[in-house]
Amino acid sequence: MAALRGGGAQWRRGWLPALQLVRHGSKAVTRHWKAMHFQRQKLMAVTEYMAPRPAIPPRCLAPKKEKVEEDNGYARLLRRQVEEAFRDNRMIAVCQYNSMPGEDMVLMRHYLRKHNIEVKFVLNEIIRPMLSQSKYKNLLPLFVARNILLVSPETKVKEMLRVLKGVPQINLLGACIDNTILSRQGVENFAKLPSLEAAQGQTVGALALLPSQTSSLLQGGSAHLTALLDEHIRRLQAGETGSPDESAPAQSSGAH
Repeated sequence: MAALRGGGAQWRRGWLPALQLVRHGSKAVTRHWKAMHFQRQKLMAVTEYMAPRPAIPPRCLAPKKEKVEEDNGYARLLRRQVEEAFRDNRMIAVCQYNSMPGEDMVLMRHYLRKHNIEVKFVLNEIIRPMLSQSKYKNLLPLFVARNILLVSPETKVKEMLRVLKGVPQINLLGACIDNTILSRQGVENFAKLPSLEAAQGQTVGALALLPSQTSSLLQGGSAHLTALLDEHIRRLQAGETGSPDESAPAQSSGAH
């Protein structure tokens, strides 16, 4: 038993695992950048690959025709609708459209349609090329995000602002009214102007007042001169025939 115990202890002392993990320290970096030798630089320059020159210079070749992508029929239809909207309507308002429930959109379109104002959804890739080649190019900065157009053959600015006041998801950015581009503040100022009939009446009244004043000033001198001459003639006639007003005081003084 003692021998077995001694042999077992000796076996345990001589046993080593089959896999040993040995960790070594990191090695110092001893290789640094070194300039290439002059002879090797010359060799690299001489052996550098140079592409062969073309047999015909590029300037002598015919230019390649750029392939023009043709728009599909749907894009042409949308562009034609936008052109008709700008051509046939006196008021085109540009608004920013934010997400809103469908029932609110239907209700807003219903109120606007009562005033003969239509809502048109447009795509920036359709309307921007059209505006860049037209007289409305100053409207391009407004078409950045998702936009809608409020168009009408009449200038129903007050009615449009009244409806948009109850729809916070639709923000007015600007408008083109009678071929004049206006900002949001300009549209609000335009809404404060009187109607066309009232403005025409005020203009006619102002224009009629000046000629009447001029006519009265021109006729005032002749009328005054006529009144003076009539008074002078009356006095002369009264002096020749004798005035009853002058004889009456004379008789009264003699009586006293």
